[in-house]
Amino acid sequence: MSIPKAYLEHVAIWVKDIHWHIRFFHDVLGMTLREVQGTLEDPIQYWTLGGLQFMARPDFDEPEGRLGHLGVMCEDLEAALAAAWTFDVSEMPQGRNWLRLPDGLAVEFIQASPVSTVARALAINPRS
Repeated sequence: MSIPKAYLEHVAIWVKDIHWHIRFFHDVLGMTLREVQGTLEDPIQYWTLGGLQFMARPDFDEPEGRLGHLGVMCEDLEAALAAAWTFDVSEMPQGRNWLRLPDGLAVEFIQASPVSTVARALAINPRS
């Protein structure tokens, strides 16, 4: 049996000031808009090209727990889900591709299209 291949596609983070985060990651790292939920003036969520998802939560005051979930791009979604169910995981209300790990971490499994995008992403050596 071959092990499914995947890569981290995005990290979802709760932020108190979503506009500050949008400006910082744009102006410092050039991460531009990929998608927005809500409007640009009043975004609920904002995704960047570069793998970040900011989730507006103005009342957030905790030093820990900022991570909302990991979005993982899968070469074969069904194989990854089948492998995941051999562990102590539970399905989340968002759907069968959302799993809660025993320590509470939420993981969203996403089918890559085309499948070759996973192989190309995994071939990138960020240190070379």
